Amino acid sequence: MGRRAVFVTGAAAALTLGSVSFASAAPREQRTRTVRGTLPPGSPDFVYVPVEVPRGVREIHVAYTYDRPAVPAGTQGNALDIGLFDERGTELGGRGFRGWSGGARTEFSVRADAATPGYVPGPVRPGTWHIALGPYTVAPQGLSYEITVTLTYGEQDEAPRPVYPPERAAGRGRAWYRGDCHLHSEYSDGRYTLAEIAQLARAAGLDFINSSEHNTHSAHAHWAGLAGDDLLILLGEEVTTRNGHVVALGTEPGTFVDWRYRARDNRFGRFARQIRRAGGLVVPAHPHATCIGCNWKFGFVEADAVEVWNGAYTPDDEVALADWDGMLVASVRDGGRDWIPAMGSSDSHRSPDVIGRPQTVVLADDLTREAIQDGIRAGRSYVAESSQLSLSFTASGGRGEHAGIGERLRVADDTPVTVRLEVTGAPRCTVRLVTDQGVLFTGDPLPVSGEGVVEWRTTASYAAYVRAEIRHETAAGPVPGALAAFTNPVFLGR
Repeated sequence: MGRRAVFVTGAAAALTLGSVSFASAAPREQRTRTVRGTLPPGSPDFVYVPVEVPRGVREIHVAYTYDRPAVPAGTQGNALDIGLFDERGTELGGRGFRGWSGGARTEFSVRADAATPGYVPGPVRPGTWHIALGPYTVAPQGLSYEITVTLTYGEQDEAPRPVYPPERAAGRGRAWYRGDCHLHSEYSDGRYTLAEIAQLARAAGLDFINSSEHNTHSAHAHWAGLAGDDLLILLGEEVTTRNGHVVALGTEPGTFVDWRYRARDNRFGRFARQIRRAGGLVVPAHPHATCIGCNWKFGFVEADAVEVWNGAYTPDDEVALADWDGMLVASVRDGGRDWIPAMGSSDSHRSPDVIGRPQTVVLADDLTREAIQDGIRAGRSYVAESSQLSLSFTASGGRGEHAGIGERLRVADDTPVTVRLEVTGAPRCTVRLVTDQGVLFTGDPLPVSGEGVVEWRTTASYAAYVRAEIRHETAAGPVPGALAAFTNPVFLGR
C-alpha cells in the first residue's frame, strides 16, 4: 500500500504520479495493490497513475473511492472521473485508450475477450498502463482517493472480432426520416441498455439513431444485433471536454475521439478534422447548458450543425435558439453560404427521459448513413417534439420558383414570395415566422385537431430568410411558449 499527496497549482494539462508495480505470478493467481492520495483544489484536469503490468496477466480490475466532504453553500464538492490507457501510452489522440466511465462506475475490468461497459476488450500486454483520473471538481478540503488494482494471471482468451451495424436500412427513397442523434446507455453514464434504447426508438417512430456515449466508442461493437430494416444505427461519441461537448455523428465504426483539452489549448480543430476524416459530422451539443464544462466555448467554425434543442425544452434551449438565429443573420452577409443548420436531440440517459423528444426530421435520398448526413449537413431538416408532429414548409415565387427547408429561393429582391406552412399534430399551438428582422408573423392558435395551413407573403428585400416556429400555449411547459417544432430556414434572393 502507498499514500501520495499531490501539490500543484493552476490547471496544468496533466500530472503523472509514481508507478504501481506487480511481480509475475502463477496462472489463476491474483495480486492486489492499493494506492491512496490527495488532490488539492486547482489540480490538473488529468492525473495519471502508472501501473507496471508484467507478462502473463489475463485481466486488470480497478476499483476506486474518494471522499465527499461537506462544502459551503454555492461551493462545488468532489467529483472524480476515471478511465484506462494501455501500454501504448496516454498521448493525446494516440492508440492507448482502453476505456472511460467518468463518474458512472466505481470499478471496471478489462481482458482480451470482454470488458466492463465503457471499456474496450483486447489483449492485456505487458508494459506501463495508466489509470486516468479526472478531478472534475475539487472541494476546498481537497479530494482524497483510494485506488485498488487487481491483476489476475493466466492464459488469455481470444479477443472477439467486432461486428458493427449496417450503414443502410430499408428506406422509402427520398423521404423525411426521423432520428435522435444524442443518446446515452450503460456504456457511459446512462441507465438504458442498448436493447432498451432500440426498443424505445422504434416506439417513438424513429428511423435512425446515433450512438453517442461520453468519451468512449466501446458501445460500437454491441449495436449490430439491434439494427434492422426499420432502424438505422449510426455510430459516434459525445466528446466531453472541460469547455463543452460535441457529438461526433456517424463516424466509422471503432472511431475514438480524444477529449483531453480545453479551448485555450487550440486542439479542437485537430479532432474536428479527425471526426470528418472518419466520415462523421461535428455537432456542438447543448451550447448554452449550465452544467460545469457543458457550455460550448470552442466557437462554431468547425461545426457541421449545432444542437439547438436538447431534451425537455428549457431556458438554455431558448438562449441557444436565439444565438443560432443570430448566426443566421450573420451568415446573410456572405449570401448564406456558410450558415450552420440546427438540430434537436433528446440526450436521454434514463427513465423518465424520453427518447425521441425532440427529434430531427431529415429529408434524405434514402435511409443510409451518407444520405442522412447529407441531409443534416445541408439543413434539409426540422426539429419536432415527437413523431406526432409533421410539417411542410416551402417558399415560391411568381414564375414557379420553389424552395424547401434548407434551400434558397432565387428570385429578384422585389419579386413577391409566398411562404406556406402546413402543420399536423400540433393542437392549440401557435405558428410564428421568423426572419432576419425577427418575428414578422404570429398566427392564431391551431385548432384542437392540431392541423392548419399558414400562408404569408414577403419579398427577398424584406426577408433574407424565413424559418418557422410552432410553439405551445404560453402556460404549457417549463418555458413560456415552449417549442413544439421549428425549421431550418429557407433563404430568399439571388
